[in-house]
Amino acid sequence: MDFHELVQTARSCRRFEDKPLNMADLEWLADCARLTPSGMNAQVVRYTLVTKGDLLAKLFALTRWGGALKDWGGPHPGERPTVFIALLMPKKTTELMHFDIGIAAQTIQLAATSRGWGCCIIKSFDQAASAELLKIPTEMQIALLLGLGVAKEKRVIAPMPADGSFKYWRDANGVHYVPKRSLEELIVARY
Repeated sequence: MDFHELVQTARSCRRFEDKPLNMADLEWLADCARLTPSGMNAQVVRYTLVTKGDLLAKLFALTRWGGALKDWGGPHPGERPTVFIALLMPKKTTELMHFDIGIAAQTIQLAATSRGWGCCIIKSFDQAASAELLKIPTEMQIALLLGLGVAKEKRVIAPMPADGSFKYWRDANGVHYVPKRSLEELIVARY
């Protein structure tokens, strides 16, 4: 798969096979992110890797899924992520640290996709309860949670509708569509 195809395939995944990834898989993903560029090479991002069933269930309960899908309450049992990665950053942040979190999250999503796994980058979660559950050091905070597993759902890029709505949707077969603006709409100038 070439890189353009990898990026096109790396859509947010919200339904997973009931086939757990393991700690070695998560360590590989974190290692991929570790090697990416970092603002001033400060390397401030830290990772909490979660594979234990009881902890997974408790952490899942603290997340919210698919806000645009109003009639869907999130993945059902047997379709939930089989592992989580919490991306941590210091509570005392700089603007560059936020870029580092984004780079790490995108790298993990692309790396997961390269192996046929799905990834959902989650910002909608109970920050305080998640930090307490995962025993996050007091000087750190969870910037993002990444739910991961073997992808179960088909995700497709669709043209932006005429009304300009960027909300994703599912068809009657459960195929997940994500509208994207055209390249021509996004290029402001060519010199």
